[in-house]
Order: sequence, then C-alpha cells, then structure tokens
Amino acid sequence: MSKNDNKGTAVVTGASSGIGAVYADRLAGQGYDLVLVARRADRLQELAEKLRHAYSRNVSVIAADLSDDDDVRRVEQAISADETVTLLVNNAGLGGQAVVAIADADAAERMIKVNVVALTRLTRAVLPGLLARNRGAIVNIASVLAFDTSFGGIYSGTKAYVVNFTEALQREVADTEVRVQVVLPGATRTDFWELSGSDIDTLPKEIIMTADDMVDAALVGLARGEAVTVPALADTGKLDTFLGARQAFYGSLHADKPAARYAA
Repeated sequence: MSKNDNKGTAVVTGASSGIGAVYADRLAGQGYDLVLVARRADRLQELAEKLRHAYSRNVSVIAADLSDDDDVRRVEQAISADETVTLLVNNAGLGGQAVVAIADADAAERMIKVNVVALTRLTRAVLPGLLARNRGAIVNIASVLAFDTSFGGIYSGTKAYVVNFTEALQREVADTEVRVQVVLPGATRTDFWELSGSDIDTLPKEIIMTADDMVDAALVGLARGEAVTVPALADTGKLDTFLGARQAFYGSLHADKPAARYAA
C-alpha cells in the first residue's frame, strides 16, 4: 500500500494486546497511520515496529495509564493537537466481577476512570477537530454486558454508560460526515479475562469469539455505517425490536401527575 492511500491517523487505546492490537493491525492494513496507546511500553514498541515493517505506515506510541489523570491529559494534548487524526478507537478497558459489597474501592475507581472518564475525555479531545474537518469516526468498545449485570454492577454500569454516551454522540453528529459507532462484543478470547481475575475457559466454547473475528466484524459494521454493532448477533431484527421497545417505554415515563397506583 502506498502513502497515497493514507486515510489519516487512527488512535487506538488499549493497543498492546487483544482487541486493540488487532484493530491496530487491521487499520494499518487499511491505510491508516497509527497512534497506539497503552500502559505496556515494551509491547507497544514491539507492535509498532511490526506494523511499520508490515504496512509501511507511520506508527507512534504513547505509553500511558488511562486510570492516571496526568497520563490521560498527556494523551488528550497529543491527539487534540494532531490534525491528521481521523479515527479514534476507545478500546482500553478494565474488568472485574466483584460485587459492590466486597469490591476493592480503588480498583473500582480505576475501572471507572479507564472505562468512563478516559473514554469521555479522549472523545472530547478529538471530536472538535473531526467536526471542523467534517471527516472521521469514533468507535467506542462497550460490551453486551451493558444490558446484563451478571458480571458485576460496576463493570456493567461502565459499559451501559458507553452505550448511552455513544448514542448521544450519534445524535450530536447526525448532520455531519463524522460517524460514531458503539461495538458490543460478547465473550472474546483475550488477556482481558486473566487481568480481571476471570477464566474465560469456564464459559461454553460456542460463545467465545476470537479477537480477530470480533474486530473484523466490527470494521465491516463501521464501513456499512452501523451505529450499533453486535458481532455475535445473527438476527439484527432483535436489536431493532429491543431499541424500539426501549424508546416506546421511555415515551411512557412522562406525565403531569403520578400514576394512579401511587395515590394515597
């Protein structure tokens, strides 16, 4: 691929392994230069060198812990000032199954900072530039657990935020050429599980997807202009039914007086 095929710069967080590393590979192959963000500098540098050699793209790295306020601001400054940025993939995330009563409060705060605060701040960092250039996309990686609390209320709560935040962004950019996609992976084989203290092999093999398949499906969804991409969902009519039912339910939540059942 020649330099003339350059699609701009894609920023990928959580890029040192798993889903983020696959995104980096696929986007470099599509013609993007890259800014890779993750905590593990050695793995970032190794991946960057591999991608430079394989695709002849410009690949830079930012070693940053997105649960650290100063590191987040450092990434914000770098990507907001880069006028070549055309794509942000907010992939970095922390997980954990602990119920609230026994959760480590500091670990819960780190999860919220990475999954919610950093995602929000980095989106805010690039969005004005994308809108000014009327070009580009933001991809937010949520989870099917945004709609289920069996994995713990803290994690699922952060992913529910990602879904709602992304839907609001989609309305905000509706009259522009900027696209916004939320991706809802199911169980995906990465080191995310080990890092969150879980064993993915306790799950049925037939519901575990590879990171390669998940990302490839998500990129097809992005190319097709999907607002919500659920790689494992065979019947998209179910998504339409769910979203429609939710909207209808919301419409029934407003009245000038309490419902009759609350009468004294």
